[in-house]
Formats: sequence, C-alpha cells, structure tokens
Amino acid sequence: MPQTIVIKIGTSSLTQPETGHLALSTIASLVETVASLRHQGHRVVLVSSGAVGVGCARLGLTDRPRNIALKQAVAAVGQGRLMRVYDDLFTTLQQAIAQVLLTRSDLVQRHSYVNVYNTFQQLLKLGVIPIVNENDTVAIDELKFGDNDNLSALVASLVEADWLFLLTDVDRLYSADPRSNPNAKPISLVENMEQLATLQVQTGNSKSGWGTGGMVTKIEAARIATASGVRTVITQGRFPRNIEKILKGEVIGTQFEPQPRPVNSRKHWIANVLLPAGKLYLDAGAVKAISQAGKSLLAAGITQIEGEFQSDDAVQLCDAQGKEVARGLVNYSSFELRQIQGYHSEKIAHILGYAGAETVVHRDNLVIT
Repeated sequence: MPQTIVIKIGTSSLTQPETGHLALSTIASLVETVASLRHQGHRVVLVSSGAVGVGCARLGLTDRPRNIALKQAVAAVGQGRLMRVYDDLFTTLQQAIAQVLLTRSDLVQRHSYVNVYNTFQQLLKLGVIPIVNENDTVAIDELKFGDNDNLSALVASLVEADWLFLLTDVDRLYSADPRSNPNAKPISLVENMEQLATLQVQTGNSKSGWGTGGMVTKIEAARIATASGVRTVITQGRFPRNIEKILKGEVIGTQFEPQPRPVNSRKHWIANVLLPAGKLYLDAGAVKAISQAGKSLLAAGITQIEGEFQSDDAVQLCDAQGKEVARGLVNYSSFELRQIQGYHSEKIAHILGYAGAETVVHRDNLVIT
C-alpha cells in the first residue's frame, strides 16, 4: 500500500567529517533508495541538510561559520551546489525533483501554512520529490526551526506522513553516548516519550563539526512527529538502503510509536508549529475547567503573566507550578491582560474602556498538551 515518507539526512551523513566535502557514495545510495521508493508508488519528501557544509568546502573554509551573515552567505553558495548534485543524480534515474526552501515564518501564519500545504500536495500528486531545507539565507534567529530535525518533523506533520526517517551518524538511540560510554544500551522501540525518562537516556551533540544537531534534537523531532501520528525512526545515515528494509519489517534503528493522528489540523498547527510568545499561570479551577471540562480560558482564572505578546499570538497555559497544561491563541495583548487578569468577564469593558472578547483563549483555539 502506498505511503507518505519523509526522509531527513544530516550534514554528518552527507559530508566527510575530515574535510566537509560531499560523501558522494552516500548521496548516490540515498538517491537510488528515494527513487526506488517513489517508483514503488510511495510519496517521498527529502529534507536535506548540507548547504553550509558544502558552501564551506567550496569557499575553502575549515570551520563552520558562527557569524550569522557569513553563515547565510555560505549557505547561499552551498545550496546551489547541493541541488546541482541532487538534480544530476535524480535526472539519471528519470525522477523529477523540486527545491523547497522554508523559514518558520512560512508556517506561523495560518494562510501561508495552508499555501505551503497545497504546494506539497501538488508536487506529490505530480510524482515529484520535494527536497526541503531551511532557507538559511534569509532566516532570522527568532523564526528559525533550530535544526533540520525539527523542520523534518513539521514537514512530516504537514504532509500527514506515515513515516519519518531521521538519518544520522549513529545507528540508533542508546541510553548514553556509545562513543564515550561502553555501557550504553541500544533502544529499539520507544512506545511513548515518558519511557525515555525512565531509561535515563543521555543525549549528546553532533559528532562531526559540520552538523548543528545531536540526539536531543532528534528526540524532540520524534516527539513532534509522533504527536502528529507519524511513526519515526532514527537510523544510520551511511546506509540509506536500510529504509527499505525497515519498511519491510526488519528491526533496524530505533522506532518511536505514533500517537493517534489529530483530527483538527488547526489545533495541531497551534500545538506544534507556533512558538509561544508568553506564559499564563492559572489557578486550579481554570486548569480543571480547560483540561477536564473542555472550557475556554477566562480572565478570572489567570494569576500571573509572563512575556510580551499581542492578540492572536500563541501562549502557554501553565498550572501554579509552571507546568504547561495547554497552549492556545490569546485574544488580548499582554498589556491588556495585565489589567484584566483575575476579573470576571463582565468587568472587562469597564476596566479597558471598550468591549473585548469574553474569553482570553477560546476553546476552539486551545490545545491540551
């Protein structure tokens, strides 16, 4: 049965760690695997890192740039070269590809999120393989995905994927870093994210000097993807053909069991795509009302406000101890909320001098976390 598959490959797998040059044999194997999956009828999206690493190699830089402007310039140099390599290899196999460069701002506005969704759907319908990367050339820190692991999870959610494969420089998830701890135990299956705390999993940074991620970002990506109903796999990037073996049932890498897929795409967007601009601390009655009774949040239940935000921004709703219980789109700015917090709705117009919404966060814009 045809499935939708998102594959993310990291810089550490795409490049040679000593030089930063492209690992052409790995890329060729990846391209053959992706094209084979497509020819089997699957819908495939490839999320590819590597632009900065390739740009560094092209420009003779020996260290990954830390200056934002330099990094963006290097990414612009590397992205074209990287796509040229992909296009040459996929053309040899008579497979059409498309370049899709995204920033988080493309997803945080609902209308642009829908536009991106429609673009992906049309590309996949045409049998094209989208090759996705963060648009490092124009992205700013506040609206960066942080790492292509997070980007791949959001893309997998966006296209309603069945599988997300995170190809990295280790073969699976371990209880500790196996490169430094000989007692590290391999983990083949994670049924829920709480299991990782029980196993006391330790995470580390990317092994190569060229990547930005580590196991911590892959676990976070798995959390986002599985919450969207996407089965997620961490496996060795040097052996892309393992993807087909895993799809046939072989136990390779670490699999994360998916949760039931959310029915409401808007609520998924609120929970996983938007970056919270502030926090609202709630009393026990408000926590119970929104988490157990399906109610909207009223101003009377707010005890404390953190951050500066505008109406329609996303905020975290927390209990008295600061634990997030929900997330939602707020109907008031932080300036307005600080005036009306703790008051009943009928007093809002008198306090503000104008009529506002009865609810601070309406239940239709609220997601229990």
